[in-house]
Amino acid sequence: MSLLAFNPLQVLPESWKLINPVEFYQDNQQFLIELGIRLAGLIILLCIILAVCRVIPWILLWFCARSLPSEKYKEYEHFSEPFRKDLIRALTFIFIDISLTILKPYEQVYPIINFIADFAVMASTAWLVSKVAKQAIRIYGVTLLKRVSQEVNDLILIFENTVNVIIGFLAVVIFAQSKDFNLIALLTGLGIGGIAIAFAAQEALSQILATIVIYLDRPYLTGEYVRINFVAPQEDVYGRIESIGLRSTKLRISATNTLLVVPNSLMVTKDIENISRGTKVMVLFYLDFFEVLDESERALVDKVVQESVNRELFGLDPGSTQVVLFEPEDKPGTRARISLFVMSSNQESMIIRKRLVEIANKSISDQLKTQGLKFEFAEPTIYVDSPVTL
Repeated sequence: MSLLAFNPLQVLPESWKLINPVEFYQDNQQFLIELGIRLAGLIILLCIILAVCRVIPWILLWFCARSLPSEKYKEYEHFSEPFRKDLIRALTFIFIDISLTILKPYEQVYPIINFIADFAVMASTAWLVSKVAKQAIRIYGVTLLKRVSQEVNDLILIFENTVNVIIGFLAVVIFAQSKDFNLIALLTGLGIGGIAIAFAAQEALSQILATIVIYLDRPYLTGEYVRINFVAPQEDVYGRIESIGLRSTKLRISATNTLLVVPNSLMVTKDIENISRGTKVMVLFYLDFFEVLDESERALVDKVVQESVNRELFGLDPGSTQVVLFEPEDKPGTRARISLFVMSSNQESMIIRKRLVEIANKSISDQLKTQGLKFEFAEPTIYVDSPVTL
């Protein structure tokens, strides 16, 4: 074959022969234009979503203020305030996930973006449900438990943690099912295999279970000082918690400054004196009576306060409740100053005690009103940290 008869198109692949440069340029141009329009629309949607989601909680408050009585509105406002930001976050992720369907035609990248968005929706929604459940337990659960039983203690915090674990587990299962991933079958298989592993690693599993108990019960935290007796005839060990690991707890002994590594399975079996939590909180609130009280009415107020506080509160420092009645100089009537001390193991249990103080205040108010006494609570209730004498 001569060079003059040679045609370059004859040696090119068939797919290359079908490509028309003009059509290829037009297709790319059309693709980029469509992509730009979709991205611009997505950006506009995201701006609208961010603005609307921030306004929704305030719209709900406005609607409740217009439709509910003032007392119910205050109750709703107090209930929703702790998780208002979480509601905004969850709504934002939900609407973003919906708006991302505008990129559905792009099958190369949409599944990845959709997976990330769905995971964000799952995590934010589970966190919101957890915060709502926590608030419901602390406001309504404590009140309900008081009606069923007079004994309210820190077990309600363990119940909170259990509810959070259940919410997290259900969220993961629902997310896995939505992605056609049979998580239940996987857990069943792991459970069967776990039986065999349990016999081979009983000691390691006991350490892990003890660690879980420590994290749920929280008898001590990193940085706190504790006193423990490991061997009865010997002296107690006093030191600072350096860290809580998966297998053991590291304790910095104060006398020698050495590090003691104690298995968590041993820690859960010992009596631990937590020195850092040797604190109590003074609660101070006032009742302003509109009229000057006589001796019998003063005795009645003292009796009602003492009985309500002792009945409604747990963790109360015995004999710490004091009721002082006097006539203020700036206004007519009688003022009652009520002070008491409550003790708690951590910040979470103190929140429960504050809720019980609110219940005690309501009990005091109801009983005094039935006696025909007119008064009002002077806001706010004051909480002051006070050290415990060791």
